[in-house]
Amino acid sequence: MSTSSPEAVKKLLENVQTDLRSLSMECKKKFPPVKEAAESGIVKIKTIAARNTDVLAGLKENSSEVVQPFLMGCGTKEPKITQLCLAAIQRLMSHEVVSEAAAGNIINMLWQLMENGLEELKLLQTVLVLLTTNTVVHDEVLSKAIVLCFRLHFTKDNITNNTAAATVRQVVTVVFERMVAEDERFKGIVEQPPPVQGNTNRRSVSTLRPSAKDAYMLFQDLCQLVNADAPYWLVGMTEMTRTFGLELLESVLNDFPEVFLQHQEFSFLLKERVCPLVIKLFSPNIKFRQGSNSAASPAPVEKPYFPICMRLLRVVSVLIKHFYSLLVTECEIFLSLLVKFLDGEKPQWLRAVAAESVHRLCVQPHLLRSFCQSYDMKQHSTKVFRDIVNALGSFIQSLFIVHNAGNAAAVGAPAAGSGSGAPGSAQGAPGTGGASGTLTTQAALEYRGIWIPLMTVSVQGSAKATYLEMLDKVEPPSIPEGYAMSVAFSALLDLVRGITAMIEKELALEEAAAAEFREAHPNEEWNPQPGAHLVWEEMVSACWCGLLAALSLLLDASTDEAATENILKAELTMASLCGRLGLVTPRDAFITAICKASLPPHYALTVLSSSAANLSSKAYSIQGQSVQIISPSSDSHQQVVAVGQPLTAQPQGTVVLTAKNIQCMRTLLNLAHCHGAVLGTSWQLVLATLQHLVWILGLKPAVGGALKPGRAVEGPSTVLTTAVMTDLPVISNILSRLFESSQYLDDVSLHHLINALCSLSLEAMEMAYGNNKEPSLFAVAKLLETGLVNMDRIEILWRPLTGHLLEVCQHPNSRMREWGAEALTALIKAGLAYKHDPPLAQNQRLQLLLLNPLRELSNVLHADIRQKQLECVLQILQSHGDGLGPGWPLVLGVIGAIRNDQGESLIRTAFQCLQLVVTDFLPTMPCTCLQIVVDVAGSFGLQNQELNISLTSIGLLWNISDYFFQRGEAITHELEREEELQQKQAQEKGETLNRPFHPAPPFDCLWLCLYAKLGELCVDSRPAVRKSGGQTLFSTIAAHGTLLQQPTWHIVVWKVLFQLLDCVRTSSTTADKEKIESGGGNILIHHSRDTAEKQWAETWVMTLAGVARIFNTRRYLLQKLGDFFEAWEVLLNHIQSAALSKNNEVSLAALKSFQEILQIVTPVKDSDKAADALAAMGVPAVLMDPLSASGPGRPLVHSDSLVERLTRYSGAEMQAPLPVEESALDDLVLWWSAWNTWYRIGTESTKPPSGPNEKFSFIPSQPFLTALIQIFPALYLHIKANFSMEDLKKLGVILHGAVSVPISSDASPFILPSFTEAVLTSLQEAVLTALDVLQKAICVGPENLQVMYPAIFQQLLLFVEFSCKPPQYGRMETKLVANAKYNQAEWVALNYVPFAERSLEVVVDLYQKTACHKAVISEKVLQNIIKTLRMPLGLKYACPSESTWKLAVSSLLKVLSIGLPVARQHSSSGKFDTMWPELANAFEDFLFTKSIPPDNLSIQEFQKNEAVDVEVVQLISTEILPFANFIPKDFVAQIMAMLNKGSIHSQAPSFTEAEIDVRMREEFSKVCFETLLQFSFSNKVSTPQEGYISRMALSVLLKRSQDVLRRYVEDERLSGRCPLPRQQVTEIIFVLKAISTLMDSLKKTQPENVDGNTWAQVIALYPTLVECITCSSSEVSSALKEALGPFKDFMQPPVSKVQNGES
Repeated sequence: MSTSSPEAVKKLLENVQTDLRSLSMECKKKFPPVKEAAESGIVKIKTIAARNTDVLAGLKENSSEVVQPFLMGCGTKEPKITQLCLAAIQRLMSHEVVSEAAAGNIINMLWQLMENGLEELKLLQTVLVLLTTNTVVHDEVLSKAIVLCFRLHFTKDNITNNTAAATVRQVVTVVFERMVAEDERFKGIVEQPPPVQGNTNRRSVSTLRPSAKDAYMLFQDLCQLVNADAPYWLVGMTEMTRTFGLELLESVLNDFPEVFLQHQEFSFLLKERVCPLVIKLFSPNIKFRQGSNSAASPAPVEKPYFPICMRLLRVVSVLIKHFYSLLVTECEIFLSLLVKFLDGEKPQWLRAVAAESVHRLCVQPHLLRSFCQSYDMKQHSTKVFRDIVNALGSFIQSLFIVHNAGNAAAVGAPAAGSGSGAPGSAQGAPGTGGASGTLTTQAALEYRGIWIPLMTVSVQGSAKATYLEMLDKVEPPSIPEGYAMSVAFSALLDLVRGITAMIEKELALEEAAAAEFREAHPNEEWNPQPGAHLVWEEMVSACWCGLLAALSLLLDASTDEAATENILKAELTMASLCGRLGLVTPRDAFITAICKASLPPHYALTVLSSSAANLSSKAYSIQGQSVQIISPSSDSHQQVVAVGQPLTAQPQGTVVLTAKNIQCMRTLLNLAHCHGAVLGTSWQLVLATLQHLVWILGLKPAVGGALKPGRAVEGPSTVLTTAVMTDLPVISNILSRLFESSQYLDDVSLHHLINALCSLSLEAMEMAYGNNKEPSLFAVAKLLETGLVNMDRIEILWRPLTGHLLEVCQHPNSRMREWGAEALTALIKAGLAYKHDPPLAQNQRLQLLLLNPLRELSNVLHADIRQKQLECVLQILQSHGDGLGPGWPLVLGVIGAIRNDQGESLIRTAFQCLQLVVTDFLPTMPCTCLQIVVDVAGSFGLQNQELNISLTSIGLLWNISDYFFQRGEAITHELEREEELQQKQAQEKGETLNRPFHPAPPFDCLWLCLYAKLGELCVDSRPAVRKSGGQTLFSTIAAHGTLLQQPTWHIVVWKVLFQLLDCVRTSSTTADKEKIESGGGNILIHHSRDTAEKQWAETWVMTLAGVARIFNTRRYLLQKLGDFFEAWEVLLNHIQSAALSKNNEVSLAALKSFQEILQIVTPVKDSDKAADALAAMGVPAVLMDPLSASGPGRPLVHSDSLVERLTRYSGAEMQAPLPVEESALDDLVLWWSAWNTWYRIGTESTKPPSGPNEKFSFIPSQPFLTALIQIFPALYLHIKANFSMEDLKKLGVILHGAVSVPISSDASPFILPSFTEAVLTSLQEAVLTALDVLQKAICVGPENLQVMYPAIFQQLLLFVEFSCKPPQYGRMETKLVANAKYNQAEWVALNYVPFAERSLEVVVDLYQKTACHKAVISEKVLQNIIKTLRMPLGLKYACPSESTWKLAVSSLLKVLSIGLPVARQHSSSGKFDTMWPELANAFEDFLFTKSIPPDNLSIQEFQKNEAVDVEVVQLISTEILPFANFIPKDFVAQIMAMLNKGSIHSQAPSFTEAEIDVRMREEFSKVCFETLLQFSFSNKVSTPQEGYISRMALSVLLKRSQDVLRRYVEDERLSGRCPLPRQQVTEIIFVLKAISTLMDSLKKTQPENVDGNTWAQVIALYPTLVECITCSSSEVSSALKEALGPFKDFMQPPVSKVQNGES
């Protein structure tokens, strides 16, 4: 309820009246005047109330009268009355019904009471009410009231004193508040500025308004009083204290700064009165030095007085805070004083209070900025701001060095923070053990044995002082240990916080403004005001050294996690701020500090030492005292959380990490994470440190570059406590996040980061050289992480990033380069996987940029790197193979960059990639890359590390060819389009288009490249590869050759096929003949492949066969090419050189190929007809199985090959007419060319070796010769029309030569039948077949061919001779099979007997057909046959085979049965004259052979053989002797002599036991004798000559019989009982039988035909026969009987006639 409301007024009137009544009652007795006054007062009030509508105004007008009774009451000095009056007066005052006059009266009355010492508290209350409720009290009255309060302050009563003090304070406030209110009232009125005053303050008052004037007077007097001068206005002051005055001054200055700032008069007071006063009062503190000897100083120095000093500092704080702008110079002095008070020589309490004051400044960053602007930035001015910071730093250092007296241990500490060893370091091991553990429970600082507790001084950001508030203390308080440190610490932190927050806020505003400006004016440059920046930079430059020194020291000393955190935060914010302002040195310094704190003490890290050196050279001085940046001490009692291996090459074994190190590390991470953008070149410091920490903690990089706690790599190096173990994942995580946040850095900062990582990595590489120590992979891992998170702008950092990683990949340390490769490949994969904008498919340049490092890796020689590279390629193919597009050549280049020195696993991986490409990606790649794929696949075929890969890659080439075949049209289309483009470009540049096989169309070129690659594989050094390559080459040409255009075939033939044949021929002929031991491992090599030469032979075989097959199957196509004949010649030349190679396999195969190309008729479009024609012609299909040269798993169908359809030769009678076309003539040329080749092969291969080293000469194998000869019939069919005698002779030479070739003994068991079987070898069969074909052709051919018969006979007869005289092969020794020991040195002559015999049969057969041909007759064929047969006939038993002479005899008989009639018919022509002697000799040689029958001949056999002899004699008797008149006489004579010889069984006179068993040919002799006798006594004897011959023969025979008989008788007589030799007995028996035969003949013959002489001789035998009767042998006796019997027919009585004069 307000005082003016009607109820309140009513109440007031009642109360006043009540008071007056009470007063009158009290005074009734003692003080009647008062009573009366009271009563009249009641009346007065009633009157006022009745008269005035505004009662209060009425009361105020009459207030003097209303108050009067109460004043009188006070005058009574009666306590009760006084109290009542004062209460009433107060009530009136509170209703503001007291006028100025009344107020004056009241004050006077109060003064009296005061002087009387009455109701002091009530007085104070009344004054207060009076002054606060209204403004009626002014000037002197006011001053009196104030003085009254002051006087009450100095009474004896404590309560009064204190109440008075409070009242004074309130009153002073009221005075100033009135002034403020007054200013407020006059605010809108513009006043004339007062004229400029002189210096005296007296006059200046006149310009002030009333309330202002009071305030001015009051303040001025307060200054006077404090200065111990008399007041001007406060008259009546009796005493005053400085402390109270200073407090009042401070409160006025603090509460009403605007008064001083707005009114010149007051500002003047400040400058002129307050500041000098303060400076004066400070003097004792300035001069005083603690501990200085007072005797030494000339006058005793006044001791600093705590209460005043403390209050002065408070005043100074206020002055600086509020009036800095007015008192710039004065403040400079104050601040310098403050700094001095922090000095170590000042009393402890003074330093503490000064520290509190400094703290108050530190929480006002704007003020600090002003200092900086006003002092530090001005020339010739004290660098106040810098000094404040440095002073704080020195203060903190000094606390550690010269400690308070309580800590005696510290006295001996070094005076300055030099890095020397600390005395406290021996206190026991740092760590959790020992006493230090208990100490560190409280937050504290510890440095070099000095332990200072930390206490919470104030909330951060406010300077709540303790000692500055101790206004009641008179004695300096004892300062607890650590208080000053705690204050200074807080001050530092607040200073940093304040400055950085302020500057950063302003920076943010500026950036916002800049952004706004750019939005509005996009094209203009934003130019901020430079002023602000200069101030900020100056502030930082001024304070950073001191801050860094102090903070580093504190950080080193801190044992409390929270304190450490705060220090680190301060360092971090400073570093960040310096970074933002672009102050590199301070930024690096702060970062270095954090880095050093993260690492173990004295850790040798060059990056940090160098930057620390730069700092320590900037040691700065504070008040002449040098302050160095203290290097961290090593003995801080910290909890050890990790022991690890140092990364540096220092010899310190293990290093220790404390919890604080880890905390610092986290700050460092935080710094890098949040302020990465401003780090610039400091990234190097940060990263180097992190690298070392990570190393010590044993974090190892994992996938993607994140660092994970790894196993200790080198022994027990890393020991981690559980405390840090839980931290590690967090640290690892922050580390990763740090690099993830690099995506928010701008490009420049990102480059700084990358550069730093690169140089860090270079250092790690340096360190890893030459030792096997585990390298630090930190930088590489982080480069990877940074790259991965910055994929969206990868282009700007790709080159430096990958460039460096490529260097890492070449590092000799395997772990290092492995990670380099890991990082590089991970980046490439990520780059390809990233969703770029625009996508990679449309940004070819970027794609190639990303893939390029992959190619660069191919230059690295280390296998592990290539392995990674290839694994990467494999993954890229698997994940992005479809989208590689223009990157294919590069990827294929990588896959194909294999070398033989790289080892299997690499090649295997690369090959996997290639397989993937071929199986999955051929359709997705540009067709221009297909050629590269072929090249790459080829290069895998050619590598020699892994045979299986070579073989599989050939399979891939087959797959590729299949792909070409299926997608032919599409590929052709695309390639031609590309070709046009290139053509155009080439023309623009004026160059010619250069690509392999150029004139051919592009798709054909692709095929040619494929063929060329396969061609290279066909001459690889490994047989398996050659084989596979060859098969594939010929299969692809066979399967897909139809796609090629005709002109391309020209290239295929000449550039691919013939070139291949050349290479193979060269390699084969120069191949090594050394035996290859087993082919590695346990693989055994078959003896047919155990030399390089033999292995090449296989290749040659296959290649030749393949080319021949192509010529065969594609003949029709090839013939249309202009140079088919040349190609044919070349091919034949190859066949020839292969056939003549000294290798059985090759030569045989060459012939098979020869056969293959010869089984070609003139091409007929319809291949079936051609085949049938061939079958009809009966071409012998003597062929190998057609080579199944098909690609992997594909059966190859020879769709257009005739080979399979050829059938066995079946006689030339069914000759089919050849289909004739224009090309038939050309064909003839081709066939003759083939004949010439065949002739050359035959001649060369069958020519026997000559010269001394025959032993080593090459002898062709039987199958080869067989095949060679078998070719002739087929060939002959085509050339027979022009086949001349000359050619026949050539053929004969070859046939003869072929048959003469011996067999090597180790092959003979397979080729030869056993000796007893008479079987021909296939070669001999072939030879006879060839002759057979010839003779049949002659037989049906024209007449002129028949002249060839004799030549054929001659050839065959040559072969017949082999039966007895095997052919010689050069001068080689051959053995007959029978006695050949099968050892390899020997060559075995074939068993030629069956061959000769078969030839003989052929001769007989042929002769039977051709005996009457002119040529046969004129060329004396019969004579030659006989002449040839003479040999076996003569040898008879001596023949190699018994069958031979038997056959010879039967053949002779057959031939003669045909030939003799012909001979007789032509006897007149003389053509057969020379034959008869031959025939006679033949009979002679056969019937009277010189060879002895073998001993083991059985009787039956002997008789059979004898029967043959008999047959011959019978032939003579039937075919020759009856026609004696057509036959030459000499011949007949020879025959007779022969018969004669046969009829006598002659025996050599000397016997040996061996001959005893010789059997007599009794039957033969008998027949001879009979024939002889028949011929002798025949009446057909035409000439006396013949008769004479037979008579002669008889007489000889008889004479011989006579001799034999006589000798026998004699021998018998001599031998006595002994039997005679069997031989002699046999002879005698034969003689006896001959006699009986003669007797028979004589009986049958006409008596006139027998010569008388003969008779005489016969009769003369009789007596001799009789003499034999005595013989003992029964055999002889029986023969004798037979001989004597016939004599009876001739026993007649004698006739008396006398003949020839004898009786």
